[in-house]
Amino acid sequence: MKVDVEDISTIKKTLNVEIPEADVTRELDKSYKTLKKNIKIKGFRQGKVPLALLEKRFNKDIHAEVSGQLIQNSYVEALQETQLVPLGEPDIDPPELEKDQPYHYSATIEVGPPIEDLNLKGLKLKKKVHKVGDEQVEAHLKFLQLGQAQLKGIEEDRPAKQGDHVLIDYEGFKDGESFAPAGKTENFGVEVGSGRILKDFDDQLVGMHPNASKEFSVHFPADYYNKDLADVEVTFKVTLKEIKREVLPEIDDEFAKDLGEHETLDELRETVQNRLERTFEVRSEQELRRDIIDMLIEQQDFELPEVLVKNELIGLVKEAHEELSQRGMSLEDTGRTEESLSKEYHPRAERRVREYLLLQKVVEQEEITLTDDMLEKAYEEMAEAMNQPVDMMKQLHNNYKQAYEVFKQSTLEKQAIRSIVEDSKIEIVEAEQAEAEKPTAETLESEPETEPDKTEEGDK
Repeated sequence: MKVDVEDISTIKKTLNVEIPEADVTRELDKSYKTLKKNIKIKGFRQGKVPLALLEKRFNKDIHAEVSGQLIQNSYVEALQETQLVPLGEPDIDPPELEKDQPYHYSATIEVGPPIEDLNLKGLKLKKKVHKVGDEQVEAHLKFLQLGQAQLKGIEEDRPAKQGDHVLIDYEGFKDGESFAPAGKTENFGVEVGSGRILKDFDDQLVGMHPNASKEFSVHFPADYYNKDLADVEVTFKVTLKEIKREVLPEIDDEFAKDLGEHETLDELRETVQNRLERTFEVRSEQELRRDIIDMLIEQQDFELPEVLVKNELIGLVKEAHEELSQRGMSLEDTGRTEESLSKEYHPRAERRVREYLLLQKVVEQEEITLTDDMLEKAYEEMAEAMNQPVDMMKQLHNNYKQAYEVFKQSTLEKQAIRSIVEDSKIEIVEAEQAEAEKPTAETLESEPETEPDKTEEGDK
């Protein structure tokens, strides 16, 4: 067998393979013998059908079968001979096989890009430290307070105003007919001014009294997320049934007890302080990692294999769909398409692939290997972050090998980053106050036990 490698680019190679005539003939003879042994044709005893007849009737099928088998066997051998490691399936357009002739085919593959040794020693890095002050703690407590708010019916006789929570029945009409996209909805709760349906819709609720009805028209903008309503004028018939106001609990010891695991407000403050400090530390590590990757990217440019970018993009788009689904939305609700979503996430996919390849180079260059201690520590960190027992994490990986491989790769990359940090010059700088405050609301999303939905009075 002869193999010639044609360099299409630094990452794309074409293997031109020639299989000797003798091998082709041997495989054809073997296939025809098997066919002859098993085929049943009227007028001939089984195993006695003339070869000429078999070749005439089954030439096309046998040649296709043999060419496939020759490619399957020789492709692996060609990779071993050339020492190429493909990143995905080869692109092969099998030519027809001819009797008494060598068989030629070409296989185009993508391989990892050549990356020269990186400068990993003595990098000058800055690590931002986000200090948690009283202002951040108080802002966090107020956010928790909003999560504990209750809605109470108003006692005074007054119309609805901005900021009220109202309960309404509504139905939308277009050209005098009930319009399905606008829906007929009963007992719909909405905060006046939130723009949950449309700001113009909310404005029409202002001034309405309980048990009052009103008819008005609103025009939905052309870029409205619901395509069925975009650039459409709808007439709504609305009945306001009840007006409620938001009542916030006092931030005191009782408030702390209601959130669970705290007896006093001081204990809650301490918990909030600790959580924010952990969150800011994680954020500092993430920012440092991003800066390291940026420096590595600046050191060297290389082609990105399309197969890796495509696979990463598929994962990102899937994550986007899952996130929308958790929010009770579809892609169509956002006014985007699969094509626009892929275009939006493509740069991020390229960034992830570049990061993966660079860290793989660091692992090879620094000869980093995973030890049992490293994996055990990684399990402990993951279990603490997810608030789950370590054994449960391990059992999950026993059942799902792919998840385990992702875990190992992530741990290996963390070790690569740590090796760079250990050999770098780190300057500690304090983050700007406004910047340090950013994660406050985000932090709470990981604390569902202290973020219950707003409840009606008496439902707690």
